[in-house]
Amino acid sequence: MVKKYPTVSAEYQKAVEKAKRKLRGLIADKKCAPLMLRLAWHSAGTFDVKTKTGGPFGTMKLEAELEHAANNGLDIAVRLLEPIKQQFPILSYADFYQLAGVVAVEVTGGPEIPFHPGREDKPKPPPEGRLPNATLGSDHLRVVFGQQMGLCDQDIVALSGGHTLGRAHKERSGFEGPWTINPLIFDNTYFTELLSGEKEGLLQLPSDKALLSDTVFRPLVDKYAADEDAFFADYTEAHLRLSELGFAEA
Repeated sequence: MVKKYPTVSAEYQKAVEKAKRKLRGLIADKKCAPLMLRLAWHSAGTFDVKTKTGGPFGTMKLEAELEHAANNGLDIAVRLLEPIKQQFPILSYADFYQLAGVVAVEVTGGPEIPFHPGREDKPKPPPEGRLPNATLGSDHLRVVFGQQMGLCDQDIVALSGGHTLGRAHKERSGFEGPWTINPLIFDNTYFTELLSGEKEGLLQLPSDKALLSDTVFRPLVDKYAADEDAFFADYTEAHLRLSELGFAEA
């Protein structure tokens, strides 16, 4: 199934490439890759396949969406990005925020994720409550990622591996600590740590542990822990799908 992407002007495409370079510098300098990946994910993850509402359409800049409990701390990401965004008025916030997520993965050693521009900004944020709850298990993950967003089981496990970047903050999520010992490196360590059991100083959320007890999720955890290339390949597909929810038609 081939997706049809909107056609953007040569000027727009040039702005994307320039913005990408600026984002690389910002993310490397501020060491804010995890925050930028979270911004991109939380923007896109509100998409609902039934109503065709929410999704990666720039609404995260709106106060109403930043005030959602799941988005605690993302105002920092929006504020960090704004000076660069002002240099590229031609770009939509929708494209810009997803581009920041792609760059965050790339500069921390992860795979290069294809980026297709052309998202348009929407004026209204989605309702609160569409993002996954870290205290719940595999049934909940399938409701949110599967029934709501339209993603598959493989996407769920691959995207969970994005927690190899960053750490949880008690004041934002109620949890504290990193998932891996190198939270600014994108690799498959999330899965190897998950399989090695709980360790002092490292985080394993209920939603992480659910991957171990689920009969479909567990073989994928084993696969990604053993083969980083396989993880990178599946993560690339999953991230691309997430970043384009409600955007390109098949």
